[in-house]
Amino acid sequence: MPARELQEQINTLREQLEQNPPLSEAERENLQDLMQQIQSQMELEKAVAPDSSLADGVNLAVERFELEHPAIAGTLRNIVQTLGNIGI
Repeated sequence: MPARELQEQINTLREQLEQNPPLSEAERENLQDLMQQIQSQMELEKAVAPDSSLADGVNLAVERFELEHPAIAGTLRNIVQTLGNIGI
């Protein structure tokens, strides 16, 4: 269940990015990289020990986007919580 929930949250983040919020190219690339890391970790979840630096990276992104892009930050917070629920 948490993996499905995490996938839904990633999809929500993708949809938010498709609405072209006023992000710099670096911010957009950072979010794309985080989404790719999360997807990769989900695929490796059963075979490899979880990567705790992933949650740290998402937390940093929450802090960076919190003031100017609260919707994106909220989605990222949900992702951090779900990562914690599945042990990442």
